[in-house]
Amino acid sequence: MLLRRSTDIKSSEITDKKDYLNRRSLIASAGLLAGGAAFGLAFDIKDAQGAALTTVKSPFSTSDAPTPKTKITTYNNFYEFGTDKEDPSENAGSLKTAPWSIAIEGECAKPATYTLEDILKGETLEDRVYRHRCVERWSMIIPWVGFPLANLLKRIEPTSSAKYVAFETLYDPKQMPGQREKVLEWPYAEGLRMDEAMNPLTLLAVGLYGETLPNQDGAPIRLVVPWKYGFKGIKSIVKIRLQAEQPKTAWNIAAPREYGFYSNVNPNHDHPRWSQKKEMRLDSSRLGTMIDTAMFNGYGDQVASLYAGMDLDKNF
Repeated sequence: MLLRRSTDIKSSEITDKKDYLNRRSLIASAGLLAGGAAFGLAFDIKDAQGAALTTVKSPFSTSDAPTPKTKITTYNNFYEFGTDKEDPSENAGSLKTAPWSIAIEGECAKPATYTLEDILKGETLEDRVYRHRCVERWSMIIPWVGFPLANLLKRIEPTSSAKYVAFETLYDPKQMPGQREKVLEWPYAEGLRMDEAMNPLTLLAVGLYGETLPNQDGAPIRLVVPWKYGFKGIKSIVKIRLQAEQPKTAWNIAAPREYGFYSNVNPNHDHPRWSQKKEMRLDSSRLGTMIDTAMFNGYGDQVASLYAGMDLDKNF
């Protein structure tokens, strides 16, 4: 399949595809996992001493029923493996996720390259069921397994100059065939303001549905920021840099008129090519359920204060 630049992709090709969901419906109906039914299954990531990691329930979880695991793992945006929703589940088997390390750089007291096991040392993982809203007008409820990004940032001791946190995805076209095409500027890059990164909702996820994170969902470690659109959730992270200046981000570079730095869920700010006021919640029904989009994806009580006084139509 020939991959194209983001500006050449029609909106009809990056929103929900009824024919795609129809052909996946039999898979979904055969493998639905409700509520926390899958929690407590095998989880094979360990800490630096090889000890099994403790997992606890999180008070931050939504009470909404999770999206079936089959949809979470077969309907994905991960352009490193292709632009169609099914491409990541079909192509991500080429990604080698162990051993894995993350370079931590910039304005902190403890810059170094850390193994994933080092990063998880001493952490208690949490089951967090989060709402997720994609800019393409669909959404999911995902039961993540992870730990607050703030825990890691505190351990590396940011300096007073650290105002932003920048992230990069692995760049390896041999493992990630989508990177052989100039769909985006590689490696994929994202960023948060420091106060956003330190918010207790912001998660580094290493699993979902009680199991180790699948490759197509961002293995072995990815960012989850539930009040922002899904493309802020950078996957397969290999670099974290603390810095004074606002970092460049992949979609803002590709299409600045459409994708701002903040990327907060704001149903009152329309995407240039479609409204953001409604979303299709992918659930156990055949095609999903249409619902109203909530400001900050329903997390306003926890994060609205971060943007007090800002014009969120300009700072989108």
